[in-house]
Amino acid sequence: MVTEENIVKFSTQCKNIFEQLSRDMIGQKEVVEGTVIAMIAGGNVLLEGVPGVGKTRLVRSLGRVFDLPFSRIQFTPDLMPADVTGTNIIVKDENGNSTFSFQPGPIFSNIILADEINRATPKTQSALLEAMQEHTVTVMGVSRKLNEPFFVLATQNPIEQDGTYPLPEAQMDRFMFKLLVPNPSLDELLEIVNMTQKTMAEVAEAACTGEELLEMRKTANQIPVSEEVLRYAMTLCSATHPDSECASEAAKKYVRLGASPRAGQALISAAKVKALMNGRFNVSYGDINSLAYPVLRHRMKMNFEAIAERVSPDAVIKMIIAELDKSYRPEKQPAAPAPEEKAPESQPTEEAAEEKKAKKRFGRK
Repeated sequence: MVTEENIVKFSTQCKNIFEQLSRDMIGQKEVVEGTVIAMIAGGNVLLEGVPGVGKTRLVRSLGRVFDLPFSRIQFTPDLMPADVTGTNIIVKDENGNSTFSFQPGPIFSNIILADEINRATPKTQSALLEAMQEHTVTVMGVSRKLNEPFFVLATQNPIEQDGTYPLPEAQMDRFMFKLLVPNPSLDELLEIVNMTQKTMAEVAEAACTGEELLEMRKTANQIPVSEEVLRYAMTLCSATHPDSECASEAAKKYVRLGASPRAGQALISAAKVKALMNGRFNVSYGDINSLAYPVLRHRMKMNFEAIAERVSPDAVIKMIIAELDKSYRPEKQPAAPAPEEKAPESQPTEEAAEEKKAKKRFGRK
């Protein structure tokens, strides 16, 4: 059972983590927060952005802050699956007898930086599928367990750029979050240049060990989720399917394939961590809505109409949330603010009030 002491310890550790990361990262608050949430929840993260916006630096800093073994794989078109997983080689013992010996690849680490993952061929990209889901690697019929905690933090360039291969849907679905890394503002750019003039190396210090990270994950898993909030989250995921019983009008018009059940699992796991970060003992509707974007944007396949009208997955998610907002809220009650306009997270009383009102609404329904 989660106690107040667990909450305080969790919040203190998160504060230390963000303080250390801020020593290496200028701006990118939402990206940093999303990455930390996914790591605590036990998910993999896909960072997308143009070259030079700090994706690789963030992942390297995370390795320092969590004090975990770190391995970097630079994905290129000529990279082979064995270069990732490792392979058996022939070695001779002291008697001159030849035997097979497994040489582990860079995947055998705690934090894996898959740098520019979409520059490798689909054959090599598929080498990560088993590791990302089951946390095991199978080579020549022998399965080997990976060390815990295990994370794949991948970076990719927009697929419109030259020399990129779109990630297969099966692999995209294994990423808990897809985070979009924007270009820095003018003030942030000035700070970045000033900071890198002193040193290009990361200066963040360890703020959390692997054992403490697993303990934080255990604490987050015990956070309760009311049946009403859980049903809302699953309805939100189901609404992305144009042919489901909960299909939204936006999905019927713009979506070809909706999110998988992994999306529902990721949404609840991440929402529990976010609630704890904000000092709350329960998951709120605001947590679900704000996390819907990184959880769902890479799990929906847009149809031709969406591509022709240049409607982004984020725009469709916003439409779906707005539709659910109308059906779940009385007409006279104001709608929930969008993620970028949401109320400060330091107001648990408003979240609690929203919970009570939601329960009454579901009771009538």
